[in-house]
Amino acid sequence: MAEPDTPNIENGAEEPAAKADKKPTDKKKKKQKKPKSTVRKRDRQNTKAAAQRFVPIAEIRNDTVILKNGGLRAVLEVEALNFNLKSETEQKGIIAGYQAFINSLNFPIQVVVNSRRVNIDPYLKEIRKMAKDQQNELLKNQTESYVRFVEKVVEVADIMTKRFYVVVPLDEEEQGKGQPQALKQFFSWMQIDDSESRAVQRYKSFMGKHTKLMDRINLVQSGLNSIGLISHRVKTRDLIELYYKTYNPHISAEQKLGKNINTDNVVL
Repeated sequence: MAEPDTPNIENGAEEPAAKADKKPTDKKKKKQKKPKSTVRKRDRQNTKAAAQRFVPIAEIRNDTVILKNGGLRAVLEVEALNFNLKSETEQKGIIAGYQAFINSLNFPIQVVVNSRRVNIDPYLKEIRKMAKDQQNELLKNQTESYVRFVEKVVEVADIMTKRFYVVVPLDEEEQGKGQPQALKQFFSWMQIDDSESRAVQRYKSFMGKHTKLMDRINLVQSGLNSIGLISHRVKTRDLIELYYKTYNPHISAEQKLGKNINTDNVVL
């Protein structure tokens, strides 16, 4: 009588069953999904997303800063006045004159104090060159000693320069007052993107607005002169350099503006 066939264990006949047992465990592992990331993915198709979009300045020409919302800004640089050296009577006169000047304005102004660290490296380089070319040994040693002294002073304390500016504004529809007008002006700043239609509108209305801006500039300058403060309007080239240094404080120290910038006035 023939014996029933026995499973061939050596030849691996049981392997399919073993593999079948492992598949359910693999499916369980696959079902374990990773938690969804909460980080917002960037839209790489939006090529206009640059820092320049958030700068409210559209252009600078005719010694005037033109904003994207149509507003104009004129910048006056004011020479410093040593108030402490004045007598008590002169100090009271300056304070009273400044108070009368502020009360005479029917529009806001902005007073800006610009403090910057002085880069004296070019100055020290020039002094070292003079010391190297000096024939007198005594003067050469004194010049080199002076350079070392200045370097030590700079290490101890930063040498700062201060400049004083008064910004004279002119915005659209300044006749209205109250909260609705303030909200309207606030939302105008939220429109960061410029457009061709806006540029055309600014070009057409520039001369009319600039005449009103000149009236305000004359009023501010006469008020400052009455208290002994001499001011002058910042030119186009200096305005570009001022805002370039303001928005790029570190880069501007190494990369200077070129001389081929077109600063000619636009005739309308």
